[in-house]
Order: sequence, then structure tokens, then C-alpha cells
Amino acid sequence: MSKMKPSTLRIGRRYRPNRLAAEYDAIVIGSGMGGLTTAALLSEVGWRVCVLEQHYTAGGYTHSYERNGYEWDVGLHYIGDVGAPTRTRKLFDFLSNGKLRWAPMDDEYDRFYVGDHVYSARAGKTGFRDNLVRQFPDEESAIDAYMELLKQVGGALSMFGMGRVMKPWMRTMAAPLLKWKTPEVMFQKTYDVLSALTDNQDLIAVICGQWGDMGVPPKQSPFMVHAMIARHYLYGGFYPVGGSWQIADSIIPKIQSGGGEVFTYAHVEKILVDDDEVRGVRMSDGHEIDCPVVISSAGVDNTFNRLLPDAVATSTGYKRSMENVRPSVGHLCLYIGLQKTAEDLGLPKTNFWIYPHNDYDKALADFVESDEAPFPVVYISFPSAKDPDYLNRHPGTTTIEIVAPAPYRLFEEWKGSTWGQRGEDYDALKDSLSRHLLAHLYDKLPQLEGEIDYYELSTPLSTEWFSAYQHGELYGLDHTPERLQQDWLTPKTRIDGLWLTGQDILTCGVTGAMMSGVLTVTAMLGMRRVSPLMKLIFG
Repeated sequence: MSKMKPSTLRIGRRYRPNRLAAEYDAIVIGSGMGGLTTAALLSEVGWRVCVLEQHYTAGGYTHSYERNGYEWDVGLHYIGDVGAPTRTRKLFDFLSNGKLRWAPMDDEYDRFYVGDHVYSARAGKTGFRDNLVRQFPDEESAIDAYMELLKQVGGALSMFGMGRVMKPWMRTMAAPLLKWKTPEVMFQKTYDVLSALTDNQDLIAVICGQWGDMGVPPKQSPFMVHAMIARHYLYGGFYPVGGSWQIADSIIPKIQSGGGEVFTYAHVEKILVDDDEVRGVRMSDGHEIDCPVVISSAGVDNTFNRLLPDAVATSTGYKRSMENVRPSVGHLCLYIGLQKTAEDLGLPKTNFWIYPHNDYDKALADFVESDEAPFPVVYISFPSAKDPDYLNRHPGTTTIEIVAPAPYRLFEEWKGSTWGQRGEDYDALKDSLSRHLLAHLYDKLPQLEGEIDYYELSTPLSTEWFSAYQHGELYGLDHTPERLQQDWLTPKTRIDGLWLTGQDILTCGVTGAMMSGVLTVTAMLGMRRVSPLMKLIFG
């Protein structure tokens, strides 16, 4: 069997102090989608940017890894809004110099198993709507009202982003306009909004069937984020040809062309601040990199609770601000390899979402409270089936991924332990969880029983180890209505020279993080200087 060389998936250059340039215009901490986008856009306008990634490979949740002759993505299971020249597609094209290609999934891109019932989401605005009506023929008026709400909220999302880049006095001046342009449902709970349209709980469940894409069930989530996700996938799901690691691999040359670099194994210990002004960073090896501009894509929890000196985080009010937000849910991911092709095994290019019943909030609450409760959601993805290039890299094989939420408390006793060396009790827990997840797979695809060649399970501790999220969270801050209305979650911080990017300052997911990079660069450069760049990207 052909094996990919390990170095192929190790994107970026290994950090060494002697490999650093003499001077940088900006340092970016973290090479997730927000960090890479920010660095690439700044490079385009002439900045030399140093990106520091603590993992062995760049890309954050867009990176891939290879083991035993198989290859898996770790976070990018599908992307929407790239099948036409949308703003999302134009930005991906610009960042990658047109090198990223996208393969469409099946027309039925999401399948929902809700208790004993099976429903689906289909690609295309009309197809999506008509498919819902076909499944719920008595709810046509409610479905049309829902589609209209998606349109209204979609038009207001750009205003929400604009509010994030305004200076405080500008936000005060623009408050009446922003309020006027913001639909009343924006920050209402998703379930409350939908319950005003219909009392059909199965319809509400199907409409909310992608709640795992933000990690917050409908009675807790803001309708704004629900609408953002629903609109994102209205025209179907897509997968990067060649694997998700192609994203970082195609963006890094733009950073390098400006004289910058993306360094891996580059663990930042502290952001250095003198008199409330940034002066650089200190690395874990003690080396200090001087730079008056530091952009953190490491998440606000890491930024304000770990990277900033405590005295600075306290005096600037960030310790107090952090009390108003909480980390998102942790997750399990079972990575599976099989010695047959997806075609041989009859695997679709469709995601499976499996729920015990139609009350998602109760299912999650039961799961958090009791170790005996079933998983509130199990998501199954078939990445090798989605990627038309996969068999060129790994002929005769197939990969599957199963994702489910997991409270951090289940693993807290092993916090601080070394990956791969956590002992027999931890391995036994992982084995039990793996078997539970496999049971869901065999229930939906019984032909796979006995076919699995290899599997391994990641836990919230794996996320903590590789991505430095301290609670194993998947989506940074929890996407509650209260979190989205925190006016301090903006690119510009209260510390001169320190900026933020990534999903914590906008919304979740790869595209949310990418768009946050646009916001950060806009806030840094100002509208006048950034306008030519935006025109170049979006036309």
C-alpha cells in the first residue's frame, strides 16, 4: 500500500531562533484559519508577518494527519457557499492564489436520524425549501416564513461584522442605525423563534439538525448563528480536493511572498507588554521576538488568561470580562480506516446526524448529567468519499470519522498528562467510548461490521494537547446570545499593539474564522487603506 511521506502533512517551517528574520511588522499567534487569513492579507499590503504555531503542522482545525497509511481531517468536515463566485469563494480563491479546488458532496448533503425517523437537507435554495415541504406538507407556510427569516438575518450579518470593527465612539454614534438594521430575532433563542412559526417539534428538529456545527442546541443558541450556518449550506456541502491540509499549504506562500513565514513547534509563552503597549513575545525556549504588533488567533481564553501577564489582564479589565463568557463543548472524534474503497463499501458523500429523539436540549442535558445517557448527537463523515483525489494518495482505502460531544469532566483527572502516555484507565475509557460510537456506525451501515482495519479516538485532552484549548473546546467560546453581545470581543483590544482574530471575535467554523481575519485587517488598517484590497478580492 502506498504511504504518504510524513513531511507532506507537516505544513510550515520548524521554529528555530536563527531562522527568524531580523524584524517583523506583525506577529500572529496561531495558524488557524483566522491567523492565516490575517497574516496573508497583511502580507498582501506589504507587511512582513511571522506566524507562530505550537503544533507540528500549520492550519489549526483545517490540518490533516496521516497514520497507518490513512489520512483524516481534524475539523473541516465540509464547507458551504463555495460552489459559485460568492464572497466566501472569492476570499478562498484570493488567499490560495486560485489553487484550492472544491468537490461537491451528494445533493442530499446532510441526513438526520431523529429517533426512528429519517429526514434530509438538499442542496439549492429551492431544493432545500421544497424538500422540507415534501417532508412536512402541512407546514408549507411555516417553512416559507422560516426561509424569509433566513433572508432577513443574512442581510444583517454584515452590519454585525461592521459593528465589530468600529471604534467605541463610532459604535455609539452608529447604534441607532445598527439597531434599525438588526432584525428582532437576531439574538433571540433559535427554539423561541422557530416555535413562533410552528409547533411541529420534528420540523424544528430537522431545521436545527446542524446544531452540532456550532455546539449549542436550539434552546440555548442565538438565531443569528443558526441562520448563518443554515444559509452557509443552502447550496450544498463541498470538500477541498486533496484534503483539508491543502488550505494552509496554499495560503502560506502568500505570507512567504511578503517576507514572512509560518513557524511550527513555536510555542509562545508570554505576550510582552510594557506600559500597556505590546513589545513582542517570549517563546518557551526563552527567546524574545521584538515586535510592536501582536495578533492573537489563540482564542481569548488563552490570550487573556495565559499569554498576557496577569497584572496586565487584570488592570485592563479582561479578567473581569472573561467572567461573562464560557468555553464551548469538548468533543470526541473516532478516526477509522478500512482496506476497501468508499465505492466498494457503498459509502455516500452525505453526512449523517444521529439523534436519540427530537428534544436536542434535553438530550444534551441528560448526557452531561449522566454517564449512562446516550450521546445527544453523533455525526458521521466520509472524508475519503468526499475527496476525489483521495485514492490517488491512498489507493484501495477508505476513511470515516465519527464526532460526538464530550464533557471535559470525563477526562479532567488526566489533565496535564502526556499525549499517548495516559495509562490503562484512560485507554479503557477510550475503548468503551469507541465501541459506543462504532455501534452507531454499524446500526446505519451494517455492511461495515468486520471491515474496519484501524481506528483511534481523540478526546478533549487531544484537542488541548494539539490545539492548546484548555478545556478541549471545539468552537472557542460558547456561541450563546450573551456571548455575541459582548462589546469587548472585537479585533482591537485595550492594549496598544495587541489585536485579536479567529472565531471568538465573530462566529464559529472555518468560514467564520476566515471572515474574522478580514475584520481584523480592516480594523488595523482602517477603511480607507483596506478598500483597495477588498476591491481586489471581492471586485
